[in-house]
Amino acid sequence: MKSLTMFSQTSVRLAGIALVAGALALATAMPAEAAGKADKPTSYEWTFSGPFGTFDRGQLQRGYQVYKEVCAACHAMSKIAFRNLSQPGGPGFSEDQVKALAAEFEIEDGPDENGETFFRTAVASDRFPSPFPNQQAARAAMGGAYPPDLSVMAKARKNGPNYLKSLLTGYLDEPPEGFELGDGMYYNKYFPGHQIAMAPPLYDEGIEYTDGTAMTADQYAKDVTAFMMWAAEPALEQRKQMGLQVMIFMLIFAALLYLSKQRLWRNIEH
Repeated sequence: MKSLTMFSQTSVRLAGIALVAGALALATAMPAEAAGKADKPTSYEWTFSGPFGTFDRGQLQRGYQVYKEVCAACHAMSKIAFRNLSQPGGPGFSEDQVKALAAEFEIEDGPDENGETFFRTAVASDRFPSPFPNQQAARAAMGGAYPPDLSVMAKARKNGPNYLKSLLTGYLDEPPEGFELGDGMYYNKYFPGHQIAMAPPLYDEGIEYTDGTAMTADQYAKDVTAFMMWAAEPALEQRKQMGLQVMIFMLIFAALLYLSKQRLWRNIEH
């Protein structure tokens, strides 16, 4: 009985020591974890937000320009074809404009009659070409980092549009005091861990707009984010229109059911 009591006391002491050690470890780890936690993305106003939201055609066209002149050098958008740019719900380019936009790119095709690949001018039915032939080539060119495909990026990230816009404008020239930045990395407030391999891609006056829109990094970021949102959900407007029609139908159907019930049960006590 005495042995059992001593064993119980020893177990309690060990449990107490483990609890204190765990608390100390947690207290020590919390500052480091908090230091690497990304800031919450800023909330912005978007024309496509809400049940009645639609895309701004001018903004989508500017966003495509930003993607082509800046993002396409590193990032693919493999799920989008040039002809999508002229389809309903999209940027609103004409078919002739799409042909001209596609002709600015070359596509690797083949094999030919000799079994070899070759390059040709892109046509409207081609998908946006990748800047690299494969993932290994991309990593080799980017110092080991792999630039992700942007086709569905706006839907693949939580709070997508706000996160992307914040990320593109969340760089700091110098990291906070005491923060150790790795070689070839850049400090970004909104990126997990705050270290990102992508250099700041947007600068004021870096892209020439011809429609009078402000040529600022903030505007470029907003435009290309809207374009990525369209790329991720090109049928967004059609989906919202269908949803509205379904809601109107359900309201009318519910009203008819209520009136039918009132008529059928009007002479019956209940």
